[in-house]
Amino acid sequence: MKLIIVRHGDPDYKNDSLTEIGKTEAEALSERMKNIKAHECYVSPLGRARETAAPCLEKMHMKARVLWWLREFAPVVDRPQKTGVAWDWLPQDLANMPYAYDYERWYEYPPLQNAHVGDEYKKVCDEFDSFLRAHGYRKDGKIFRAEKPNNDTIVFFCHFGLECVLLSYLLNLPAFALWHTTIAAPTSVTTVATEERREGIAQFRMLSFGDTSHLYVEGLTPSFSGRFRECFTNEDERMD
Repeated sequence: MKLIIVRHGDPDYKNDSLTEIGKTEAEALSERMKNIKAHECYVSPLGRARETAAPCLEKMHMKARVLWWLREFAPVVDRPQKTGVAWDWLPQDLANMPYAYDYERWYEYPPLQNAHVGDEYKKVCDEFDSFLRAHGYRKDGKIFRAEKPNNDTIVFFCHFGLECVLLSYLLNLPAFALWHTTIAAPTSVTTVATEERREGIAQFRMLSFGDTSHLYVEGLTPSFSGRFRECFTNEDERMD
């Protein structure tokens, strides 16, 4: 089975929609997605993801089912520098956090516990687990039992924070580390596929992460949403 995870285009967070740049990105994405032979498509309930999916689905001649748990992963945490989302910690704070890179314990840090981040993470993982079981793969420890192996392709249109939660569950990596050491740019495409080297036992392997080649084909540069300034003196780039 192949899972394709697509992040929404450049966002207008205030209005939960796409900016004009985001709409251009989504159109470029649709030219790529029209060639994907997907069996099923799913989308976050949030507007920016649905706007991104719309031109893709039209060209794919498909419809997408809305799944509530594909919404952005957004517990509000009291962080040292400000209150906000769980994946926005300054490097000096992150470096001093115990278990930040521990798949089993990353959410035990007190501010994350107080914000019930672990509970929300487990809630999403439970929904994802049920989804995977229904599609033939049951997680058993850190492997998957291929109970009904298949070559289906499934597409999710969602959000970067949520994408890292899904990858965490599939790859046995801490979501906290993925949030802070990777970035999937707007309309980027991540592809994960099963490998079944012994009958009945599968693992998910990432074939590509955050691919934005469709933007370069159209002469576009990936937008900056989700990143922070490359150098501190780059005043035209985001700092907070």
